[in-house]
Amino acid sequence: MALNRRDFLKSAAAASAASAVGIAVPSNLEASATEAQKDWRWDKAACRFCGTGCGIMLATKGGKIVAVKGDPAAPVNRGLNCIKGYFNAKIMYGADRLKTPLLRMNDKGEFDKHGKFKPVSWERAFDEMEKHAKKALKASGPEGVAVFASGQYTVMEGYAAQKMMKGGFRSNAIDPNARHCMASAVVGFYQTFGIDEPSGCYDDIEITDTIVTWGSNMAEMHPILWSRVSDRKLSNPDKVKIVNIQTYTHRTCDIGDINIIFSPSTDLAIWNYIAREIVMRDKKGGGKEDIIDWDFLNENIVFTAGPANIGYGMRRAGEKSLKDGKYTKLEMETISKEMEKKVSAKEGPALEPFGYKEGDVMKNTPGTLKHWHISFEDYKKSLEPYTLEYTAKIAKGDPNEDIEEFKKKLQALADLYIEKGRKVVSFWTMGMNQHTRGTWVNTLSYNVHFMLNKQALPGNGAFSLTGQPSACGTAREVGTFCHRLPADMMVKNPKHRAKTEKVWGIPAGTLNPVGNQHIMKIHRDIEDGVVKFAWVNVCNAYQDSASASHWIKAAREMDNFIVTSDGYPGISAKVSDLVLPSAMIYEKWGAYGNAERRTQHWRQQVLPVGDAMSDTWQWIEFSKRFTVKDLWGEQPLRGKDKKGNPKKLPNVIADALKMGYKEDTTMYDILFANEKAKSYKIAMDKFPQKGYDNSECNGDSRKVKGSDGKEWKGYGFMVHEYLFEEYASFGRGHGHDLAPFEVYHKVRGLKWPVVDGKETQWRFNVKYDPYAAKAAKESGSKSTHAFYGPLAKNLLQGNLTGPDKSKGKKALKNKAKIFARPYMDPPEMPDETYDTWLCTGRVLEHWHSGTMTMRVPELFRAVPEALCYMHPKDAKEKGLKRGELCWVESRRGKVKARVETRGRNRPAQGLVFVPWFDEKVFINKVCLDATCPMSKQTDYKKCAVKITKA
Repeated sequence: MALNRRDFLKSAAAASAASAVGIAVPSNLEASATEAQKDWRWDKAACRFCGTGCGIMLATKGGKIVAVKGDPAAPVNRGLNCIKGYFNAKIMYGADRLKTPLLRMNDKGEFDKHGKFKPVSWERAFDEMEKHAKKALKASGPEGVAVFASGQYTVMEGYAAQKMMKGGFRSNAIDPNARHCMASAVVGFYQTFGIDEPSGCYDDIEITDTIVTWGSNMAEMHPILWSRVSDRKLSNPDKVKIVNIQTYTHRTCDIGDINIIFSPSTDLAIWNYIAREIVMRDKKGGGKEDIIDWDFLNENIVFTAGPANIGYGMRRAGEKSLKDGKYTKLEMETISKEMEKKVSAKEGPALEPFGYKEGDVMKNTPGTLKHWHISFEDYKKSLEPYTLEYTAKIAKGDPNEDIEEFKKKLQALADLYIEKGRKVVSFWTMGMNQHTRGTWVNTLSYNVHFMLNKQALPGNGAFSLTGQPSACGTAREVGTFCHRLPADMMVKNPKHRAKTEKVWGIPAGTLNPVGNQHIMKIHRDIEDGVVKFAWVNVCNAYQDSASASHWIKAAREMDNFIVTSDGYPGISAKVSDLVLPSAMIYEKWGAYGNAERRTQHWRQQVLPVGDAMSDTWQWIEFSKRFTVKDLWGEQPLRGKDKKGNPKKLPNVIADALKMGYKEDTTMYDILFANEKAKSYKIAMDKFPQKGYDNSECNGDSRKVKGSDGKEWKGYGFMVHEYLFEEYASFGRGHGHDLAPFEVYHKVRGLKWPVVDGKETQWRFNVKYDPYAAKAAKESGSKSTHAFYGPLAKNLLQGNLTGPDKSKGKKALKNKAKIFARPYMDPPEMPDETYDTWLCTGRVLEHWHSGTMTMRVPELFRAVPEALCYMHPKDAKEKGLKRGELCWVESRRGKVKARVETRGRNRPAQGLVFVPWFDEKVFINKVCLDATCPMSKQTDYKKCAVKITKA
């Protein structure tokens, strides 16, 4: 049979994919595949999309990626990809790919904020950035220069950005879009374990007997993991149970043994109900059963509580934009609850143990991380309100479900957790993280697992699944949050700053101790006129933030300069003053860290398109524009110090001169091209560099004109290895150990800590984690676990209403914590006018804002627009039919969307779901920018809207 070229290549790809997953291939197809692939180069890489961290194989030919398949050797996905994964190559070849810098200019060729985008050179682009960054520094100090960073940065990109921002500009106004997706999980880890990142790993799926999903549509958001869950269910369908706890029915529910639809925010009550069942049925709690593992608890766990009146992470009275009248009366109806609120009948019983009752006015203090030691009896008291009757009454989310049937589901859920010998894994994603009490609900999950001794054991544990490909590896581990430094260090800690300054070779006192400009505060600071220069990196900050109309208006109309680096012209690029073309994932060397602590590296497979360059290169080139004299003099900060004087950063120029620098020494020479960096040699004749391009280090055949207007010929040293190895040095010996750079190019990732060449599957377990074994040995403990995280391990003592400072602090070395935390209403709930809950999220076929996937023809055709999923009865009552357009309107704005009453997402009456990938259905204009006040993570899962016919 004769094949044309197209069919020939398709046959080769099909045969390759089939072979990868063990499907028998016809001999003629296999022969075609062999012939087609004879001059293809295959190499491993990580998938560009979610936090699962699948391994893929890429084939290149003629300078282009021609095929993608799952990597059979990758332990995460074992040769299987999801639908997005198979199109990793096509995301790079969209018709409107950005290929040159674009600047808003007038007809004279001058920058004009109201001008049209016109192509400029890299040199001109950096000239404008330098000018406006220096202008911002002069006007507002370090807090005037900000970066919208990303959980999609490579490790090297994030580390380079952090070094220049915190070590160069002395600004902590760098915060990733990962703030939106897993900050609540992070604070939950810190508060519970004293250290970030999960204790378990994906291997739990094949070992456990029970999978419980909480606010997680794994079937679409983590489809490869869900395939493993499905396989586990099919391996023993009678024994293995799947329970889904969600606010609406979706594809994950299709194989659930129990599906619980709850009212938004009442997951707090359900977790506390399960904990109450454990405590009250246990003999020490007054029951008749031996349920709680008291030996484990007494050895490893303490009980704690914190304040309830922490607000909702919204703007507060006195902030400039509120005083300037930029918020409408309707918006202020919700925002006013940030300052105070009346305790409702729904939450009153839950708050009584904490000193509040129905009708009380709760005066809110901005979210605090403070907490204190309490007794078991106090913890038991906090659980008393969560009877089956109360929990079912407030938590039932489907008005058409019989209350008695709902109660039976809650009881069955508790029984599965409690059952002796039954292994249980609790998975969650954005439903628990994007939550105005996200930190609280994260910690409540550990309560249940701790009391049953079902945490940090094979097949047992509460496990936060990450959304983005390197939210763990870059945002968290590298520390590209405003308050963090590498390896769980914090900018506010003098010892951590001193260590970082030493590694970075910068003067003592350079680093800024104030790290409070999280991603929503950066938006608000732009609106308030404080931030005058903002750079969007590897994200779509103006599409992915709630209350989006405010931030777009501020960016376009105020005196500021907004830069976006991207592969495509998304909403953020269109909002900006300057757009920079970024190399995409396989056009550069890189590394990601996934949700199970697995670090994976890849090599540059092809040259970037046009004049695009990596974000690492952009940051390093930008650093050449700033000197010691420019940045390291005395700098102002907002606020007052303890003596009432204006806060400021000290002048460290004299100390820099003592270190051998000069006033005109650039940040490039100090941070990126120092002697240590130059020791990492280019070795194009050796593994892993041999045979692969390296545009940053060597230049390439495109002969791009660089930031100085001359042909770019490379740094002349292996900058990727330098950045990775320097970053890795922070964690080695401190529980975050990473393997050497070269090792990662030989393996399919390793789960840190990597000690003596071996990865760690279950942290804090002395059998599997060498750091736990060491901690237990040093303390003389015979326990099976050691929770060795160092943060917040010295606590005051008190009760549910507050600490008793007269008793002093108590050290809690190697202990984890159980928290007493109540159910509370979100700040905005349906009422007579806005009578419907709105929930947002993703769909299988698209990634985040759709900037990449909407440009893949196959994915676009599969899901060309965002739909408004609603219950058929709601549609009928509102005079709507399937396929018609409706308005989805909140106090903040409205969008038009097409009604869908069937299909993958099936809300109960009273709730609609609208995904956010479609910039034409700009749902984040409708969403509320309330956050968990502890983690600062936005709650996209609940606000009040009205639905009308368009």
